[in-house]
Amino acid sequence: MALYKAPLRDIQFILAEVFKVDPLWASMSSTADASMELANAIFEEGARLCEAELLPLNRQGDEEGCTYLDGNVTTPTGFKAAYQTYAQSGWVGLGGDPEYGGQGLPKMLTVMFEEMVYAANSAFALYPALTAGACLSLLAHGSEQLKKTYLPPMYDGRWAGSMCLTEPHSGTDLGILSTKAVPNAAGHYEISGTKIFITGGEHDLTENIIHLVLAKLPDAPKGPRGISLFLVPKLLITEDGECGAPNQVRCGSIEHKMGIKGSATCLMNFDGATGYLIGEANRGLAAMFTMMNYERLSIGLQGIGLGEVSYQSARAYALDRRQSRAPGGAVAPEHAADPIMVHPDVRRMLLTQRAYNEGGRAFAAYVGMWLDLAKGQQDPVAAQKAAAMVALLTPVAKAYFTDRGLDATILGQQVFGGHGYIREWGMEQFVRDARIAQIYEGTNGIQALDLMGRKVVADQGGAFRLFYQEVSAEIAVADHTDARVQALSNVLDQLVEATEFVIQQASSDANAIGAASCDYLNLFGLTAYAYMWLKMAEVAKHQEGDFYRAKLATADFFFQRLLPESGAYLAKVLAGSGSLMALEADLM
Repeated sequence: MALYKAPLRDIQFILAEVFKVDPLWASMSSTADASMELANAIFEEGARLCEAELLPLNRQGDEEGCTYLDGNVTTPTGFKAAYQTYAQSGWVGLGGDPEYGGQGLPKMLTVMFEEMVYAANSAFALYPALTAGACLSLLAHGSEQLKKTYLPPMYDGRWAGSMCLTEPHSGTDLGILSTKAVPNAAGHYEISGTKIFITGGEHDLTENIIHLVLAKLPDAPKGPRGISLFLVPKLLITEDGECGAPNQVRCGSIEHKMGIKGSATCLMNFDGATGYLIGEANRGLAAMFTMMNYERLSIGLQGIGLGEVSYQSARAYALDRRQSRAPGGAVAPEHAADPIMVHPDVRRMLLTQRAYNEGGRAFAAYVGMWLDLAKGQQDPVAAQKAAAMVALLTPVAKAYFTDRGLDATILGQQVFGGHGYIREWGMEQFVRDARIAQIYEGTNGIQALDLMGRKVVADQGGAFRLFYQEVSAEIAVADHTDARVQALSNVLDQLVEATEFVIQQASSDANAIGAASCDYLNLFGLTAYAYMWLKMAEVAKHQEGDFYRAKLATADFFFQRLLPESGAYLAKVLAGSGSLMALEADLM
């Protein structure tokens, strides 16, 4: 049986002690009403919801899955009641715009709550996450009429949202999508086409589902520059804002998946469905990326959440399970064997999980901080810097969180040994649920290409230098007799070397970016986690108590046992593209 308690003490430490959010939030009008006192109250109630309402449904949702019949999808037993509780308590609109019924809370707060929901029940978490992302795109690009009509019931949780991009022949290459949007006499559009892999495309949780659909107008330019974004409701809306007649959109089937089985992954058919243009014609991809970037950070949190619940379950098991004796002699001679926690290899696995989880949680807060600054800064130069940091860090967060999340769940399963492979213990579900996070919302290989190509090489390292300056400033004021400081300085130098090498190589080698991208992202992620671990250690070493002692011990494990992997990543980047491209395709 999986165990989970929301990591409230660690969340409080990161926000209040490491990032000191009270003065930060007070400095911006967009977050001035927030405080740690309010955040702690929200987290306490969120923890109760996740632990008492969502976690008990997790294994049942996996066993039962969603069911499809004649275009309708039924979610697992208990999901609908839990969603009603979730919506009625205001969780869907936690970060939404107050002008349209949202609560307007800082991103640094909402990322912590989202991690809790993913830890308790990843399949359930996807329904409100897609709604929140759709709201963000509509808020940024929709007309005032669309926002007034659709945002309040979506923030209320009465209506849900979905993101309809992928087609059978068009995944990463959206420029070749074939869904059509034809203007009609009413001034709207008729949307026709098929979309696949649509999370929450159909379900029984809400009275309406609002689809954001990428499609092409009849005279659209070829390629991605010819894509427009449309709002397509499942049920048409009457003049008084209520749900009316069904639209011409129907779920054709649901997928049978490796994991997240309580999340409906749908094939959606649009047969001349009524749609409404969001933003400008032929500028839909930019509008959709507002939602996609939100979802990419959110899916990254899925990796952290699953890593955390796996760690907590494995830790409890390691304290209880008795096998063999400690290397130095019996620690529990009154029993036939010692708890497996005494064995160095079990500690290696648990500490690796913990270091990834806590480093990731801090980095999620850091990315959230830049999102809050991008939204709340009045100084246009400061806001532009914040936006550049968000763009740079988002692919790192999505890919590194989810790669390390899968690693953490596998380690947790391994701690359980044979029991970890058995369904009733719950550990194998975390592995299966975590695996998809590396694939959807842009595979991690695509995230790496985005980081290396668009965010680093394209501007000749301009955005990277902003990150470099941030980390260098932390190093400059730290205690240089501390081995952790020197370790961070060294890995930052490695990241600079890798950055400069690929920028130089890319000018003459078309394969340089693709050859380096995944290893570069891993090196960047390790550096970012080292930065977070130094920030946390700098606070913890001046405090007393078990919490801070454990934090410092985990920091030392990270710097001594995990950070040295950076040398291997650098060596692979510096190897260039030669060995990757030397073998002819037909000999692969």
